[in-house]
Amino acid sequence: MRPGWLPLLALCIWPLASACQTQAAAPYQIYGGMAYLSNSFNGVPGSRSPLLGWDAAVAFPAWHNLRFKVDATGYSGTNLGAQQKSYFVMGGGEYGRTLGRERLYTHALFGDGGITRYWGPPGTTGATASFSVLLGGGVDTPLSRHFAYRVEGDLQHTNFALIESVANAVPYRIPGLPNYFGRISTGLVWVPRLPRASEGAVQSNEARGPAPESDLVIEQANSFGHWHIFASSWWSYFNYGGVEYDRHSWGTLLGARLDYVAEVLPVVILRQPTKMEIWGDPLSNSRTAVPGLGISPIGMRLLWRDGGRWKPFYEVKGGMIGFTRKVLSWASSYEDFSLQQCAGMQFRLNDKMDFRTGVSDFHFSNGFLVPSNPGIDEMMYNVGLVYHLHAGGAAAQ
Repeated sequence: MRPGWLPLLALCIWPLASACQTQAAAPYQIYGGMAYLSNSFNGVPGSRSPLLGWDAAVAFPAWHNLRFKVDATGYSGTNLGAQQKSYFVMGGGEYGRTLGRERLYTHALFGDGGITRYWGPPGTTGATASFSVLLGGGVDTPLSRHFAYRVEGDLQHTNFALIESVANAVPYRIPGLPNYFGRISTGLVWVPRLPRASEGAVQSNEARGPAPESDLVIEQANSFGHWHIFASSWWSYFNYGGVEYDRHSWGTLLGARLDYVAEVLPVVILRQPTKMEIWGDPLSNSRTAVPGLGISPIGMRLLWRDGGRWKPFYEVKGGMIGFTRKVLSWASSYEDFSLQQCAGMQFRLNDKMDFRTGVSDFHFSNGFLVPSNPGIDEMMYNVGLVYHLHAGGAAAQ
């Protein structure tokens, strides 16, 4: 798997914290600043050296003080004669509360990191991607109705390893190679104009109106091919059955209804080669079926022509998928991260039900939690019956 599927996962991750003195939520928020990392990636004991870089984040409104955000950072420097040039893209959840004028928050983010090839001491060959976790929090101090000053402190974990050579990328670690880093970030947060307290109260009262539109989808999907987008394996086939929940949560975007999406896949079948080598290349022409299940709690749907007889849609979902054995390689993992993107059409059957069909990309990989990470990108077609739990007020077109 190549690093960088988290930029797409960013499309399905929503709210971020407000940075101003009122508790009314900002529609969008953009953060930019400087970042300090406590050590170089090859910073073994006796040769520790911090790195400097940049930090940026973007997010959508909050829900019950719980926000989800996307954070991107980049660092550069030199240590032990090796260039340390890296980037990270992570997404996850944030919870915050206002205390006086300041707003305090804590967050947990996960994602992928990338680094130049020859980063080991002194310029030895290393793996170029790693899963990363970030835990921490910060404080936003308002400067005006549009800007706030942010200070953030975090603990970051990575799993970068050295490799024997480019041709033989078997990973290994040397004593003292760091996994844990401290991170400090500071900069400015920009938000659109927030409503005044009285306006926010009116909006809050209006928000307690009728239940929002929501759908329940019984779905089924099958793969018909592969492509190399984020993964390197394409010898397996995949099908699943599941239930999807869509809730109109955030108004409109690009002229479409913007929904929160969650999905449970109780039936997952992966048909993969019976024998594979460490990187997932097949050693047999026969296939075996491996059962599993999946869950995608983070997602977003754009639904155009809401209330019409035909409705185009686009959705993104992120989560986890697990199997009863290690898949795609004997040295890989039982559990993987998943990312789905789907575009299609929804057709009205009656006032309560729709039929939908679409074409999607289903990606899963372990994000280099273990050394072998072949990953897969399945080209899939899917169908589903949509049951309207709460109908909206839009008239049929």
